[in-house]
Formats: sequence, structure tokens, C-alpha cells
Amino acid sequence: MDGPLTGLPSDAALGALLAAARRVAVIGASPNPSRPSHEVMAFLQSRGLRCFPINPKAVGMHILGEAVAGRLAELPGPVDIADVFRNSDVAGAAVDEAIAEAKRLSLRCIWLQLGVRDDEAMMRAARTGLIAMQDRCLAIDYARLIPL
Repeated sequence: MDGPLTGLPSDAALGALLAAARRVAVIGASPNPSRPSHEVMAFLQSRGLRCFPINPKAVGMHILGEAVAGRLAELPGPVDIADVFRNSDVAGAAVDEAIAEAKRLSLRCIWLQLGVRDDEAMMRAARTGLIAMQDRCLAIDYARLIPL
């Protein structure tokens, strides 16, 4: 990955994180099956992970059988990974909420999806001890590192 972040996990460490993960918050989850967030959530569920969709515009709905929350702060926890499907210009707010909720949720990783970058927000997350990934697809790395 390009950018100023250092100390990114090796494939072995990332594989261990993904293998241990059981619960993923999907921030920006869409009820539209053609949206990448919906596809990634379906993939993760197919691999046995419990996914919690977060979308303030879809509260009261269900996505792939899960009730939609408006904010990460509404989840009871624990959550291993917060996977962010937001535009780069607003991703920092999702990262900051994840940082604020990290201890309560036992969050280990904040993941910005392909095409989503915010170096400053990722540096803030990394400084708190979170694994900070950006501009990568969680489903692609999961399939690559945790084969069937």
C-alpha cells in the first residue's frame, strides 16, 4: 500500500487477524444488492462472520437478515473489524467514531475499502493501536488469506 503509514501487518499477521475475526461492522452498508458493500457483507456472511450493517439512512431496515444500526455506537459489541464503505472525504468521521468505540467494542481493526483513503485518519487509528488498513477490499484479502 502506498502512503505514509508504516507498520502494516504482514500477510501472516493479517491472515491471523482475519481468521480470528467473528464480527464485522459494515459502515455504509447498502440494501442494494448491486452495491459493493452488500456484496462484501454477503461474502463475509458466507464465510461464517456475523456482519452488522450501519447506515443512518436505512435504520429500521434489514440487510442480509441483519437489523441496520445508525451508528457504530449503537452496537452492543464485541466487533473485531470496522469495514468502511464511505467516500474518502467523509471516511475520517467513521474512523474517529471507531477510535472512540474501540475499547468498548474490543475493536482490533479499521478497514477502509478499495478507493477509500484518508492517511491522517489512518494515522490517528494506528496511534491508538488499531490495525489501520485502507484502499483494500476486505473480501479480496479474506479470500486470498483464508482460502476455503
